[in-house]
Amino acid sequence: MQTSIPNVKESDRLNVLVFGAGAIGTYFGGSLALAGHKIVFVEQPKMVADLRERGLRLDLTIDERRQTQDAFVVEPRAFVIEPSLEDALKFGPFDVALFALKSFDTAAALEGMKPFAEKLPPILCLSNGVENEQAIAGALGKEKVIYGTVTTAIGRRGAGDIVLEKLRGVGVAAGHPLSTRLVLALEGAFLKCRLFPEPHGMKWSKMLTNLIANPTSAILNMTAAQVFANKKLYKLEIDMLKECLAVMKAQDLEVFDLPGTPVKALAFATTLPLWLSKPFLSRAAGSGRGAKMPSFHIDLYSGRPQSEVEYLHGAVVREGKARGIPTPVNALLTEILVALTRKEIPLEEYAGQPDKLLEKLNSK
Repeated sequence: MQTSIPNVKESDRLNVLVFGAGAIGTYFGGSLALAGHKIVFVEQPKMVADLRERGLRLDLTIDERRQTQDAFVVEPRAFVIEPSLEDALKFGPFDVALFALKSFDTAAALEGMKPFAEKLPPILCLSNGVENEQAIAGALGKEKVIYGTVTTAIGRRGAGDIVLEKLRGVGVAAGHPLSTRLVLALEGAFLKCRLFPEPHGMKWSKMLTNLIANPTSAILNMTAAQVFANKKLYKLEIDMLKECLAVMKAQDLEVFDLPGTPVKALAFATTLPLWLSKPFLSRAAGSGRGAKMPSFHIDLYSGRPQSEVEYLHGAVVREGKARGIPTPVNALLTEILVALTRKEIPLEEYAGQPDKLLEKLNSK
């Protein structure tokens, strides 16, 4: 293991507040700390003592630019971690905050932030979904929001211990006074950052990639490869993506290629005959996941009481309804997965039974 020598100039150093030391928080906060930026984490009290004692561990060995076969250790003296936002803000003022919580945790997190709104810096939102930034703006003010997205795949081995699984990059939307400075800082920390001209197209483009084989895998207890091997399920996936693209078109949103992610090709593939598009979309469904199941499956089978399907596919449904665009596939997948998550129907209801799922859709 090794530590890194800070490479950032004093004049360029950022004071960064990071909400949570999960996979993304540790990757970003740790990488910025390695580059010499000042990092303060807000984390649950039960994790604080442990991370204060042993620091962070970042296995970034697949990034050839770092020229190392050893994991990096961010020593406890190189960052601050506090159990409450009130305590963390004592180390301000901050230039920016990083927010990458699950979408179902956003509302509760914002309630905790509201009393400290005046002391909070602008927030770079890296969460999946297309509604978190609006929620942050509503709670803290539009000037406090910077739109961001992450396509890099990060695995979490434990508290403050992550592994870089697939290096793609980060997107930051232009339009905020801090946008360009943030891009330079993130790029300088080896995070492969790009500036995008428009925030909503960027966020919807990322969400499009999150939709693939995610709820179907959870509902049917099948791998993404198994979903795509079934011709009828593959058509279901295509129809689901087409609904999202129709909702994007109704909003006049551009599909953007994201760092390391050819989203335009993904969108174009939905216009091709099924036999022609299948090889490409099959690769897209499994790319970066390795042997892991999609996130909705992991959440459902770990017993998590909430699912992000409400904030991804559900967002497609809500926006489609507002604009008169039918979204029956996204609506059904959201409805069933929510019911499974809430234990309103048993896990076995659709497990391994694709025909039963398809019949349910046809009966709508």
